[in-house]
Amino acid sequence: MALDRILRRLIAWQHADGAPTPLRAMTVEQARERYRASAIRPPRRDDDPSQTVAVVDEKIDSSDSTPIRSRVYTPQADTGRVVTYLHGGGWVTGDLDTHDLACRVLAASLGAVVVSADYRRAPEFPYPTPLHDAVSAARWTSRMFPDRHHVLAGDSAGAQLALGVALDARTNGEPRIAALLLMYPPVDPSLRIAAAGAHAEGYLLSVDDLTWCYEQYLPEPRHRREPAVDLLHADLTGLPPTVVATAEFDPLQREGELLVEQLRTGRVPARHVPGPGLVHGSFLIQDIVPAAAAHAQQVIREFDALFTSTRPGGQSVSCRPDPARLDHDAATTSDSQSVWTASSSPSRNS
Repeated sequence: MALDRILRRLIAWQHADGAPTPLRAMTVEQARERYRASAIRPPRRDDDPSQTVAVVDEKIDSSDSTPIRSRVYTPQADTGRVVTYLHGGGWVTGDLDTHDLACRVLAASLGAVVVSADYRRAPEFPYPTPLHDAVSAARWTSRMFPDRHHVLAGDSAGAQLALGVALDARTNGEPRIAALLLMYPPVDPSLRIAAAGAHAEGYLLSVDDLTWCYEQYLPEPRHRREPAVDLLHADLTGLPPTVVATAEFDPLQREGELLVEQLRTGRVPARHVPGPGLVHGSFLIQDIVPAAAAHAQQVIREFDALFTSTRPGGQSVSCRPDPARLDHDAATTSDSQSVWTASSSPSRNS
């Protein structure tokens, strides 16, 4: 399929004065500011269901007791599920604000509480710190919402971390994970598969940018062979039902397809949702690219169908977080919390 026409115009606009500056030619702070500028936009419609989601800021203790910022999204419609969401951005650039819209859409569309975790980022905190923070966030979610079916989700680097958390949970027996929702995950740190693909550059994400991201996250080459990183060679048996979404014009497309094959080889119920005409990061541009929004809803429908079909008795029932645990967590956190509604939440441009 041809590249979506709106994305084609967007890429042409970005290349009007030459190719965008590669990440390795920027400072980390410049890379983060550029990512934020491209990802954070004000709501386009006041009647958007995602803007009715209630939001609370929380703090999570990491394994070394460093507080991790998190944001909890509660939709009006509740199907009794909770999602630990790990944002993308190459382990370097994303944060709670860049993925605010994505988490609102996920909460509203899936009818699930979403806990977005702001794990510490490379290069200040390389592997395994982001993964350890992601594990801590998933365990916190499980403690705070003990009666809900717990889903791990993420996009790009966050999807890779979510898969690593699932492997840790399988090994340690906690937390109990009901399903995985992975959007265009990077699972081959050698990048040989991406480099051999037809869309290695020119479509918002290049293999060179991916190489730079891996260099920040994995400065020690030996870590690239670990199962939580080299996921195509990891033992994936015993993982929960998984949906993997890919994008056609993404260097990581083939990696996602191979991941689905590996999951099925390990007898994991897995569905692949391709994204014809789309690029890496499509989950973050639903508000400006209709094809990306349609794909996101297809991904959510496929996930909902897989989740329901693999749960005993079908659809889960509505349930609430454990208030005693939330009160205890609040008492041990020195920072104040803020509760936002659609009308009082800060602009995503702030």
